[in-house]
Amino acid sequence: MFFGDIPVEEALGGVAVHSIRKGALVLRKGTPIGVAEIAALRREGIGRIVIARLDAGDVGENIAAARVAEALTGATLRVDDAFTGRANIFAERAGVLVLDRPRIDRLNAIDESITFATLPAFAAVKAGEMIGTVKIIPFAIGEAVLQRALGVLSEPVIRVAPFRPLRVAAISTLLPGLKDSVVVRTLQVLKDRLAPANATLIVDDRVPHQENALIGALARAQAAGADLTIIFGASAIADRRDVIPASIEANGGEIEHFGMPVDPGNLLLLGRWGEMSILGAPGCARSPKENGFDWILQRLLADVPVTRADIIGLGVGGLLMEIVTRPQPRAIAEIEAETRPRVGAIVLAAGRSTRMGGPNKLLADYQGKPLIRHAVEAALASKASSVTVVTGYQAEAIGAALAGLAVAFAHNPDFAEGLSTSVRVGVSALPSRSDAALIALGDMPLVDPPALNRLIDAFEPARGALIVLPVAGGHRGNPVIWARRFFADLQNLQGDAGARQILKANTDAVVEVSFKSAAVTFDVDTPEALVTLRQN
Repeated sequence: MFFGDIPVEEALGGVAVHSIRKGALVLRKGTPIGVAEIAALRREGIGRIVIARLDAGDVGENIAAARVAEALTGATLRVDDAFTGRANIFAERAGVLVLDRPRIDRLNAIDESITFATLPAFAAVKAGEMIGTVKIIPFAIGEAVLQRALGVLSEPVIRVAPFRPLRVAAISTLLPGLKDSVVVRTLQVLKDRLAPANATLIVDDRVPHQENALIGALARAQAAGADLTIIFGASAIADRRDVIPASIEANGGEIEHFGMPVDPGNLLLLGRWGEMSILGAPGCARSPKENGFDWILQRLLADVPVTRADIIGLGVGGLLMEIVTRPQPRAIAEIEAETRPRVGAIVLAAGRSTRMGGPNKLLADYQGKPLIRHAVEAALASKASSVTVVTGYQAEAIGAALAGLAVAFAHNPDFAEGLSTSVRVGVSALPSRSDAALIALGDMPLVDPPALNRLIDAFEPARGALIVLPVAGGHRGNPVIWARRFFADLQNLQGDAGARQILKANTDAVVEVSFKSAAVTFDVDTPEALVTLRQN
């Protein structure tokens, strides 16, 4: 292939190497140079141009890309028309991406002009998702180079193993202290994981964390025709002789592998009983966040064999991003070095009290004090390491109502735009060494120091208790404690929307503290609520 800077008059039959824009001329990179293009270049006073021109035995970039892409793809894939030397490959069905890594490496090593990139091996893909791309770097390659590439691709090197509609059994073992709500959330997370594969949860069995009970549950799962049984233990598997593996073997099953070099996901167990696969789920499987459990489950759902060697080979790349249930060693050391984490209180007092129909509710009298003063004094009398009051509407009056109290003030000039703006201001104003924020509402005067202390005591980062919220009468209330790692999420809130989406995305980090009193769910939003407060 010729490549070079030549006079415009000699460019006929080549393609433009660079885009050219001058006056009325727009000549894009890759445009074939014909008589009309030469005339347009002359009109704009352009005398020379860099072109590429194929020689005998050259194959154009688009033709070469298409031929390579078609040769390397297997079933359930499609190749789009090549353009600018690129042919993109898409999955036609949902499933797991299966690659021949050695031959892909050989293809990329043939010549620098041919490149092939894919998603990671065994990635779960959706129908229509792009999973690979062939790119021919120059405008053409030699036929001999292309034939060498096709020789490596005598059979496909990439395919999608489609998901199968498996019948799945879930067995949850129970111990005192394990809440029903945890089991319910776990099963919902599992259903969400099974949905892309159209797999069906046919058994929901809950038994004591005892060998005999689990033996019976496994027998029931097999009798129900389960293709795959997943065991969520109330206690993590600690040894091959522990309850879950012992129960599998007692039924005549076998343990194919225990342990996995993926974190989170270390304590996964892979077993089999006859035709039924068995997964002993690690604790992280209760979380919707991607972890090692997903990697193995997705392969089984696509009928991709998982061997001991496959699991052992997951170590490189097996250290996943830090998740909320596994603090970094540095964070643990910091926590252990102190008597307790530093929880800074933020009292939101910037609102306009629009539902009150006029006066600022935070200045309303209750037992001889403004409502806001009750909330702030409770925070000061609690174990909170600091108290920051966010002001906005009638800031001077709020400040006067809190005269003499040792608090920091942070003004929110955008208070009219919603509660989220006050949260952002409050989080930004916390002392830099705060480990968490206790976000309290200024219109909840019945939340007292003991209630705040119960919430603060429940905040235990080393044990994964990173979001603490009160519950009364089956309803979640306020205030809520948020670990520092959620500060960025809180500062991205918009309008009057609360933090429900953050809670939903981090259920594994949430700890609920039960209260008999409705104080944690009672706020003074309306004149009627104020009357109720004063009467009762």
